[in-house]
Amino acid sequence: MANIEKRISNDGKTSYRVKIRLKGYPIQSATFERLTDAKKWAQQTESAIREGRHFKTTEAKRHTLAELIDRYIKTVLPSKPKAIQKQTALLQRWKDEIGSHALIDVTPSLIAECRDKLVGEITLRGKLRSPATVNRYMAALSIALTTAVKEWGWLEDSPMRKVTKPKESRGRVRFLSDDERMHLLKACKESNNPYLYTVVVLALSTGMRQGEIMGLTWGAVDLNQGRAILHETKNGERRAVAITGHALELLKELSKVRRIDSNLLFPAKENAPQKPQKPMDLRTPWETAVKKAELQDFKFHDLRHSAASYLAMNGASLAEIAEVLGHKTLQMVKRYAHLSEGHTARVVASMNDKIFGNV
Repeated sequence: MANIEKRISNDGKTSYRVKIRLKGYPIQSATFERLTDAKKWAQQTESAIREGRHFKTTEAKRHTLAELIDRYIKTVLPSKPKAIQKQTALLQRWKDEIGSHALIDVTPSLIAECRDKLVGEITLRGKLRSPATVNRYMAALSIALTTAVKEWGWLEDSPMRKVTKPKESRGRVRFLSDDERMHLLKACKESNNPYLYTVVVLALSTGMRQGEIMGLTWGAVDLNQGRAILHETKNGERRAVAITGHALELLKELSKVRRIDSNLLFPAKENAPQKPQKPMDLRTPWETAVKKAELQDFKFHDLRHSAASYLAMNGASLAEIAEVLGHKTLQMVKRYAHLSEGHTARVVASMNDKIFGNV
């Protein structure tokens, strides 16, 4: 219920003091020079309180984007230890750009301006920032804004929902040809690093990510069942990985000479500064082998693409590839669809033979 009190100051000026008292809500008050303005504010504010809009707007005026980002980094990111460093860096960019703005002024158009700036910038590598990277910046801010909406009541809605994301390419599909694979494996066998060949064979035969392979422990590997259990994956879900054939043989041989000072399959050197509880440094031996094999534009992650491509070319469905790689949806594996066209054609031909074979 709104109460309007008329006041006259010592100098004879008239003002109108409005107080709104609603059960369950703090008292709201404001002062106006005109009675009509006082009545209008009272009506609008009381209506907004009843509809749950008033206090969110007030909070959006009271807090800046920098405050939101600082609170998110301090209270939410610690529960995501793997993402802390990367997400903090992404959010810091938004804080530097528009952190001084009150949340109510962080509009879709303001975010879009920052997006366009990110798209047009040259990175340290001398290239335009990719749409995928820009989308990671936007995703980092989006989840922070959503948290402020759902959990803190600082915003009524996230302005990011109305901002268009840059369109990404279908995704890189660089996989090894038969000759390239032969040359790379030969170079890995000849490497001074005793683990490199086994690591690369594992990557090619299972599609595991570099971090998943380097984090493997003997406790997570069952050589009798021919599988490894990945407890920490990119999507946060535990995953069982089948290990068969040559890869399994290599792990069985490795188990016979495993280090007793580390539970890792591929630990750092005994005299390495990071000690055997850390995985080995893969970068130098890997880059040396790639150079020796004379591979062009080939990264370690492309071994995962190679595994997926080989699966597609050998008749695996997209659902099966997604399951092997540990993707929750088929979106990420659609890039391999063109490699399984022959398999798709065989499935369609088989179906047609069954329903039209006797026609």
